[in-house]
This record gives sequence, C-alpha cells and structure tokens, in this order.
Amino acid sequence: MTERIAKPEHIAVAPGEPPIVDVQGLWTQFGKGDETFTVHQDLNFTVQRGEMLSLVGGSGTGKTVLLRQILGLARPTRGQVTVLGRPASEMGREGAASRVGMLFQHGALFSAFNVLDNVAFALREQGTLPPELVRDAALVKLQMVGLKPEHATRMPADLSGGMVKRVALARALIMDPPLLLLDEPTAGLDPSSSDDFCALLRELRAALGLTVIMVTHDLDTLFALSTRVAVLADKKVIVTGPPHEVAHFSHPFIEHFFMGERGQRAMAPVPSVPQAPAQVAPPPAPHKEHP
Repeated sequence: MTERIAKPEHIAVAPGEPPIVDVQGLWTQFGKGDETFTVHQDLNFTVQRGEMLSLVGGSGTGKTVLLRQILGLARPTRGQVTVLGRPASEMGREGAASRVGMLFQHGALFSAFNVLDNVAFALREQGTLPPELVRDAALVKLQMVGLKPEHATRMPADLSGGMVKRVALARALIMDPPLLLLDEPTAGLDPSSSDDFCALLRELRAALGLTVIMVTHDLDTLFALSTRVAVLADKKVIVTGPPHEVAHFSHPFIEHFFMGERGQRAMAPVPSVPQAPAQVAPPPAPHKEHP
C-alpha cells in the first residue's frame, strides 16, 4: 500500500526514491509460551527523506522499542526493518553513528566528560582524524546548536536542562548522519525552552536536510515539528498523515490524546492550507500468535 505523505518544504524527494526507513510485517513479542506478550503485530510504516515523523501512542504500545529496533539495538520477533537501504541489524556495526544520530530522552551525557568530550566522543573513537580536527568539529557542532566555545569545558552537572538537550543534540550530529531519532526531545523543558528547542530542530532539519523520527507525548512539540504523525494502537500503526488530519480520525486513543483540553489548545491555530489526507491502515489478516 502506498502512503500519501505531506512533503516537507525545501527538501525535494524524487519520484520512486526509496524510503529512509522501511518497516514491514513487524512483530515484537516478549516472554515465552503462555506468558508471551505481543507489542507489535504485523506493523508497517515508511519514512521518506526529509520527513519529520512523530510516533505517538499510549503507554505500552512500543514507541521507544521501535526506535531501538531502527537503531539496531533490539531485534523484532519477525518482520523487516530497513534503514538507509540496509537491515537495521547492521546499525550496531562500525560506522553506524555516521548514518543515524540519537537524542535520548534525558540527554544521556557521560557525567565524567566535559561538554566538548561528550560531543566529540564518536568522532574521537573512530580514530581517523587528528585531535585538533576532532576538537574543531565538536566546537562547530556546539555553535550549530546555539552554544558558545566557553561552554565546552563545563561538566554535565553544571548545565541547565535546555543546555543538556543541546549538547546531546550536538553529539548526535557530530558524524553528520542523515537520519535523526528523538525520544521525547522536549521532556523536562519549560515552555520557553521547549519552543526554542523546537525552533532549533526546525532550523537544523532545513539546513542539513535531516530526516527525523520523533517519539513525543507533548502536543505542542508534535504540532510544531511534525510533517506527519503515525499513531500506534491495537499493536500496529492505525493511521498516518498530517497532524490536523490524524487528530480527527475516529479512535478512542486519538479522541483522548488530541481532542482533550490540551489537544484543543495545541490545535487552536489550525492552518487553512490544504494538506494530504490521513491514511488508514487496513485491518490485518487473522493471525495466530506464536510463542
């Protein structure tokens, strides 16, 4: 089934260009025998170059598990996850950081390293550049995320929440990956810092031609950044499309998530420009769960 995608501005996608991420027939199960628990069942979605796709769903729907599978840190029970034309299972091999960057929910900075060493870590570990070039590259990335050279010597414990996010973002981008994964990028930030970080992500996506997959529960972040939303429910992607189209799809989770008080506030400035309609996933063929 071909997805109808709202193409982001300024990034041209050639007809027939393969997706950056292609997930097909994905099953994720935990446990064994009678205790087998299925999180994903015949789940499918694709992400085209230049998109900012948000994955949303209730607790236990496997959003972060999907990010880990795209990174190659976890393997599905069955099905295929292809990233940049290669199996995601190869992402853990040498050179993976040059293909996919990851911004973890709480930054996950190395507490014993200063800001510069955190940002430079992957590039330094690669061992192909002299130390002065590694340092210069890290300083460029710090500047790119709005930090100054004097921040380079600070320790993570001395940083505000917003600065931790920016340092972690610089680290994720140090190898210039075309794909960026974000796990709750604005969690823990005050509204002003959240708005600033969203603006930074938009600027970087446009400047670097990034493709972004984001897990978020924050509606303001979702509407500020997403070109498309994929909703996880009933063990699969039940609908995908532009945020304001998906928000009106009839499903209990969507009605609770989008149409509650917070959702109504976030959706207040509804754009009048036409957008591609949301696409509904077909009902799955009957399956028997396998231990």
